[in-house]
Amino acid sequence: MEGILTREIIVSKKLCRVLGVTAFIILTALGAFVRIPLPFTPVPLTLQTFFVLLSGAFLGAGLGSLSQACYLVFGLSGLSIFTLSGSGLPYLLGPTGGYLIGFIVASFILGKSLRSGGDNLASAFLLFCAADAVLLLTGTLWLQFILRQPLSKMFSIGFLPFIPGDILKAGIAAALYLKARPRLRELF
Repeated sequence: MEGILTREIIVSKKLCRVLGVTAFIILTALGAFVRIPLPFTPVPLTLQTFFVLLSGAFLGAGLGSLSQACYLVFGLSGLSIFTLSGSGLPYLLGPTGGYLIGFIVASFILGKSLRSGGDNLASAFLLFCAADAVLLLTGTLWLQFILRQPLSKMFSIGFLPFIPGDILKAGIAAALYLKARPRLRELF
């Protein structure tokens, strides 16, 4: 049995990369449908940030951010893969557009930062939290731009409510990353 588990089945790293990018496009889209609306903000809690962080960690900066950029392009092209089955440019220009752009940025930053750090759970967790903070900040700044409200108010509805859940998601994602890291280096 152990021989089967240790046997190499990846024939092509290129194919593995394509499958990895495709998987994270799909996972991010599915994460949009795991949604908890909050009555005091136009931005719902979703599972997307979990997959955004994992895309940067598992695929690296380039492929991770590519997976998120492709997710954005597919949604902009009309596929109903954004939260609430949204799609198109009007959705991107709405209250969650900044977070969608933040997906690309956060995935890239996390992928880059894990190349030189994140060797233990504490440091990996901090890097995941920092990338998530960038994502939340991008979304909050966009909210401030479109709603024309004071930044402090936007911070209270676009950043702070998401911290507890995102800390939990970052912790789980960091633990998964550390468990998978030896194999990831072989694949990507």
